[in-house]
Amino acid sequence: MMATMSKERKKIIQAIPFMFPSVIGMIIFSLLPIIMATALSMTDWSGLEKFTVHTIPEHFVGLNNYVHLLTHKEFWSTLLHVVYYIVLYIPLGFLFSMVIALILNTEKKFTGVMRVLFYIPVLTSWVAASLIWKWVLSSQYGVINSIISIFGMNGPDWLTNKYWAMPGIVLASVWKDMGYYGLYIFGGLRGIDPTYYEAAKVDGAGKFRTLISVTMPLLSPTLFYCLIMSLINAFQLFPQVLIMTEGGPNGATQVMVERIYTYAFSYFKMGYAAAYSWLLFLIILILTLIQLKVQKVWVHYES
Repeated sequence: MMATMSKERKKIIQAIPFMFPSVIGMIIFSLLPIIMATALSMTDWSGLEKFTVHTIPEHFVGLNNYVHLLTHKEFWSTLLHVVYYIVLYIPLGFLFSMVIALILNTEKKFTGVMRVLFYIPVLTSWVAASLIWKWVLSSQYGVINSIISIFGMNGPDWLTNKYWAMPGIVLASVWKDMGYYGLYIFGGLRGIDPTYYEAAKVDGAGKFRTLISVTMPLLSPTLFYCLIMSLINAFQLFPQVLIMTEGGPNGATQVMVERIYTYAFSYFKMGYAAAYSWLLFLIILILTLIQLKVQKVWVHYES
């Protein structure tokens, strides 16, 4: 027993030099920024002054940033905007991703080409995609309003109306992300054992019953992963808002990451922005933990 332990200890010691570069990188680029963000969140440092060892003690305000955030109306309205985005984005995103996955799962003539075409938006940068959708949703010369006008109706002012701005951003986000999640769902579909479908066919189940009773339960682990990732990404909504609406009109599309960016680099309240980012992290962490608990109800893993 002692000989086995000494061998394992020797292997660990031998591995340390190879682990050292990765550990240094993790400390510099992960652990140190987390510690700095925590310290800065308790200061009123602007970011314009030189950062020294005396900066944090001189600018220390304790939990004032957190108290101000949680008692300020803007934080809660911004959180509601994110929730509104999620309510629209996740159902639409999953619907179109599922449709794409089902199409890609067929063995038609042009399936290979379609797999490439559906994934192109994912490869497009958000800057380019946002500029395209800003044109598509234009109330004057946008493609969508031009199509609506064919039916004798006037399209909405997508990005300048406070009621339509967020749905416009949702449309852009769904278009951009549906190929990404569709590819995951497609992989989940390919991983389902065909014998389940053969058994369902023998039992006389139709296509819809097979989808509900066989495909969806066996696909639930993949859907669960996509749900967690889409929720995390939704709370980090930023580039499309910055480029398409800049948080407007009248603050209707202000979201949490946009506020963090604005406070840090426009208002030069680095400490306040750091506190905002920590609250965002805690919200995402709590929701992820809740999902991990709730998954037992609807996620079915093959034994």
